[in-house]
Amino acid sequence: MNPFQIIALSVLAVLFVLSVVAAVKKWTSLGGGLAWATVWLVAGIVVADPNLTYKLADPLGIKRGADLVVYCALLAMTIGFFMVYTRLRRLRQDVTALTRHLAIRDAQVAANRS
Repeated sequence: MNPFQIIALSVLAVLFVLSVVAAVKKWTSLGGGLAWATVWLVAGIVVADPNLTYKLADPLGIKRGADLVVYCALLAMTIGFFMVYTRLRRLRQDVTALTRHLAIRDAQVAANRS
């Protein structure tokens, strides 16, 4: 095992434990904590056995394991950005609806006072 693998596996182990602890202590949702724990676990497996990515990439018609990692990362980031975008749009709609509701309520209160 080379120095990079030792450092990377140590960091990934800490992140894995923190994700599990966060899920158990309800600092995050159980699904979110387990999803992140799974990401750190898979990353640790790939760091420990780099040839595994080649073994998975070859049957898919991808020449290098590193390319498979990049493609999967791009796909995951695209999905993540889309989820953040849809949540942001929903939050904006909620803020707009709340603002309208408060404006109408304040106008009704002001009208009742006069």
